[in-house]
Amino acid sequence: MFISYPDYEELYRAPRYSITVNTAEKRMTLYRDGKVFKTYPIAIGKPSTPTPKGTFKIINKAVNPGGPFGARWMGLNAPNGDYGIHGTNNPSSIGKAVSNGCIRTYNNNVIEIFNLVPIGTIVTIV
Repeated sequence: MFISYPDYEELYRAPRYSITVNTAEKRMTLYRDGKVFKTYPIAIGKPSTPTPKGTFKIINKAVNPGGPFGARWMGLNAPNGDYGIHGTNNPSSIGKAVSNGCIRTYNNNVIEIFNLVPIGTIVTIV
């Protein structure tokens, strides 16, 4: 049996991911091909340095960035500063509004997301 070209293309197409960050719920949802794939608890910006709202893209990634950023960093093209999704060296901060605007999650979660999503992935923060 032969596979037609469109079916072959679909068979080998990489999944498309997107991320939605819900600051009110302090939850981050990873979508795969438009369907909920996994949800993660997060920390967000404190009132004096809130997490920016809008639609952004992941523009860079780093392994073991050092400092408070935990195991991985995924930088966003957010205006007025360097914002990103990263791990944390303070896991007790997850679920709170304590960051300088970044989105924090547990290191095992950020490693999982980092390994799945490419640069260019859309991140919507509401």
